[in-house]
Amino acid sequence: MSALPDVMRCIDPDTAGGPEVLRIVERPVPVAGPGEVLVRVAAAGVNRPDVMQRQGKYPPPPGAPSIPGLEVSGTIVAVGPDTDGAIEGQPVCALIAGGGYAEYVAVPFGQCLPVPEALSMVEAAAIPETLFTVWTNLFERGYADEGDTVLVHGGTSGIGTMAILLGRVFGLTVIVTAGSAAKCAAALQLGAAHAIDYRTEDFVERVKAITDGRGVAVVLDMVGGDYVPRNLKCLAEDGRHVSIAVQRGAEATVPLFEIMRRRLTLTGSTLRARDAEFKAMVADELARHVWPHVEAGALKPVIDRSFPLAEAAEAHRRMEGGDHVGKIVLIVGE
Repeated sequence: MSALPDVMRCIDPDTAGGPEVLRIVERPVPVAGPGEVLVRVAAAGVNRPDVMQRQGKYPPPPGAPSIPGLEVSGTIVAVGPDTDGAIEGQPVCALIAGGGYAEYVAVPFGQCLPVPEALSMVEAAAIPETLFTVWTNLFERGYADEGDTVLVHGGTSGIGTMAILLGRVFGLTVIVTAGSAAKCAAALQLGAAHAIDYRTEDFVERVKAITDGRGVAVVLDMVGGDYVPRNLKCLAEDGRHVSIAVQRGAEATVPLFEIMRRRLTLTGSTLRARDAEFKAMVADELARHVWPHVEAGALKPVIDRSFPLAEAAEAHRRMEGGDHVGKIVLIVGE
C-alpha cells in the first residue's frame, strides 16, 4: 500500500452546540492496535447518536475517539499487531464506537464485514449501525421468528427501514408507525405490511384492529416515555417489548399486574458501549445469517441523501428536521 499521511481531515468539534460546530479540522492519522485494521474511509453513516453527541448529550464511551461517526465503509490500508497483513486492500464496512467522520479510522477487524459487489460504498456505510442494532434487538432480544407480527416505531428512520427490510427477508409481518401520510406510503413501498400515521391515528387501536385483537409478538421501541404503557397494550400474550432509545423520556409507568398476567417481557439494550468481543460475535452471526442476502442483492439499505464531509452540518440539519426516509451518509473519500 502507498505511504500513509501523518494527518487527516475530519470533523472533531471542541465544544457542544448546533450543527455549525461541525467543521473540517486536521488530526493525526490513528494507528491500528492489536487486532485492529486501519481503514481509509470512503463514506460514513449519520445516526441519531451522532446528533446527541454533538449536542453534548451522549459522550463517547471510554477509549472511543471524540470524532463522531458509528459506521463506515472503506479500504483496509494497514493492520495492527497480530492481524493478517494479507487483508490489506480489502473493501469493508464496519461498526465502530466513534471516529467515522474522518479520512482514516482504526477498527477491530472482528467488527468488519466485506463489501460485496452488490453494494456501493455509500450503501455499505449505511448498513452496520442499523443492522447490528435491529439484529441484536428484534431477533435476539425480541426473539422475532418467521410468521411473527411485530410493531416498529419510527418506520422510515434508518432503524425502521432496516427492520422492514430484515422482516421481509425473514418472514415477519411488520407494522410501523410514521409521522405523515407520505412516510407511511414510503414504508409500505419498502415492504411494511401496515403503516400507521401516529399524528392522526391511535396506534394502539389500529394494532388491535390489524391483529384481530391478538396483538403483536414484539414491539421495537425507540420512543420510550409515555409510549411504553401504550406499547404494552399492543403486545400479545408472552409478547416482548424491546427498548433501544428514549426520545420521549427515560422513565415510564408500567402496569405490573398486566405484565404478570400476560407474561410480558420488557428488555432493551444499547450497542455503542459494548465491548469488541460482543460486536465481533454479532458480526460473525450477521456474516452467516444475513450477509448472504446482502451479497445476493436482496438486502440493501434505504439511502435518503448523501453529503460531502465538509457539509456534515447540513447532514445533521437534515436528520434533525425529521423529513428523511432511510439513511443519511457522508462522502469522505473516493
